[in-house]
Amino acid sequence: MKRAVYIVLFTFLGVLLQFLVHAGIEIPVISLLLNDFETFGLGFTWDQWVMIHNVGTIILFIVGAVGGFLLGRYWWRAIYIEKRVS
Repeated sequence: MKRAVYIVLFTFLGVLLQFLVHAGIEIPVISLLLNDFETFGLGFTWDQWVMIHNVGTIILFIVGAVGGFLLGRYWWRAIYIEKRVS
């Protein structure tokens, strides 16, 4: 039970960190687009930018969740099984 909670919490941490990365990318990009869409729009329409955002959100969420899960398994093994970290 302790192992499952540990891995679930690590997965949640990965998702939380993904939100920070997402915001760190999205805030400057939206700022650039709002200030000068013709220059920074790269020839895309607003609908295409929304689609890029939606796809990027899904990819980042999956990467954050899977990365958190894998790191949870790694650190569980390193700390509790192999006793490498004390």
